[in-house]
Amino acid sequence: MKKWKSSLLGLTLWSLAAGSFAAPQQLDKVVTIVNDSVILQSDVDAMLKTVRMNAAGQNQPLPSDDILIDQIMEKLIIETLQIQQADQFGIRIDDNRLDQAIGQLAAERQMSVAQLRQYLADNGISFAVFREQMRRDLTASEARTIQVRRRINILPQEVELLAEQLNKQNLQDTSYNISHIQLRISEDASAEAREAAQQQAKELVQQLKQGADFANLAYRYSKGPKALQGGQWGWMRKEEMPTIFADQLGSSGKGAIIGPFRSGVGYHILKINAVQGLETVSVTEVNARHILLKTSVILSDEGAKRQLEKARRAIMAGEKSFADEAQVLSADPGSAANGGELGWQTPDIYVPAFKDKVETLPVGTISEPFKTVHGWHIVEVLERRDVDRTDAAVKNRAYRILFSRKFNEEAQAWLQELRAGAYIEKPEETNDPS
Repeated sequence: MKKWKSSLLGLTLWSLAAGSFAAPQQLDKVVTIVNDSVILQSDVDAMLKTVRMNAAGQNQPLPSDDILIDQIMEKLIIETLQIQQADQFGIRIDDNRLDQAIGQLAAERQMSVAQLRQYLADNGISFAVFREQMRRDLTASEARTIQVRRRINILPQEVELLAEQLNKQNLQDTSYNISHIQLRISEDASAEAREAAQQQAKELVQQLKQGADFANLAYRYSKGPKALQGGQWGWMRKEEMPTIFADQLGSSGKGAIIGPFRSGVGYHILKINAVQGLETVSVTEVNARHILLKTSVILSDEGAKRQLEKARRAIMAGEKSFADEAQVLSADPGSAANGGELGWQTPDIYVPAFKDKVETLPVGTISEPFKTVHGWHIVEVLERRDVDRTDAAVKNRAYRILFSRKFNEEAQAWLQELRAGAYIEKPEETNDPS
C-alpha cells in the first residue's frame, strides 16, 4: 500500500519509450482510499496474479474475474487497515525476517528460493513485488495478533478441564516402567520423626535429580514392596498400578522424578524409567536478562538506541555490570529489580522480535539494541537447558486449542470493528455520474 500524498503523483504519469514518443499510457491509478492510505490498481493486479498462480498450482478452479476482484479488494482493504495499526505500534518486518519467511515458504513448496523466483517469473510476478506482498502479510498478521491477544481471556479452569480430557485420550494405551522408593512412618511416630522422614525424602529427590542411581538408593533406604528389586515395578498401565502412583503420574515422561508425596504409610518417590504409547516432549528453556527503554516525547527512537549502545559498551568493557545498568535504566520494573533477569522461560512467551533474539543469540553475548512493540532492548542469554515438559505440553496444547478458538472469533470481531470505523472511498464510484 502507498500513502495518499505520494500515490497522487502516479495518477496521470505518461512515459516515453527508447527516446521516441510512444502512445500515451496511464501507469497507475487509485482504486480505493482507506483512511490516509490508498490502494492502487497495481496492488490489485499483483494480488490477482498471485491468486491465479496459487490456484493453478493446486488445480483449484476460480470464480469469474468480477467476483475474484471483489474478494481481492476486500482483502486489500482489511490488510491496509491492519498495516495502519502496525504503523501505530511501530511494527516493522526487517529484511532478515522477510528472507526467513520466504525461505520457509519455498521449503514448504519443496523449492529453493532461486526456484521460487523462477516460478514467480514464469507466472509474470516480479520477485520484488512478491517480497513486498509477503512483508505486508507478515506486518498485518503481527498487528492483528497483538491487538486480538488483548481481547482474549482464558481461565485456568478452562485449560485444566481440557487438558484432563486430552490426557484421558492420550493415556488409554500407555504403559509405564516405574521404580519406587518408600520411606515408612509408623502410625505412632512423633512429629519430629515425620518431619525427619520428609526431609530425608526431599534429600533423596535432590540426589536423584543430580544423577544418583535410583536402584542403589532404593536398596539402601526403601521400605517398599520392591525394595529388594531396586524399587523396580516393571511395566504397568495406570489402571494396573496402585492408585496413589497413578494419581501422581499425570502425563510425565521418561526420566521424570516424582515426589516426594505422602500416603498413610509414609513418603514415596517415583521414577519413570520408560514409557510406551506416550509421546514425551522436551523443550528448550532460556534464562535471559534484558534492559528495556520506552520511547516518549522526551526520549526518541534514536535517543533510546544511543543510550542502550552506550550501556552495552560500558558493560562489555567491564566499566558497569549488566545488573546495575538494568536497575538504573530498565523500564521493565519486574525484571529491573532482579538485574534484568527474566528467569527460565520458553521463548514462545515473548513477542516475535524478542523471541528471535533469545533463540539465536549465543550464550553470554549481549545483543545490539533492537526494537519490539514494547520499546528498545538489549538482551543477554545467560543459559539454555532442555527439560521434560510432557505435562506442560498437554496444558500448552489445551491452551492453544482454546486460544485458537477464541482468537478466530475475536479476530473477526476486531476486523469488523476496524472496518466499520474506517473511511473508505472508491473514487470511480464517487465520480460516476449515474
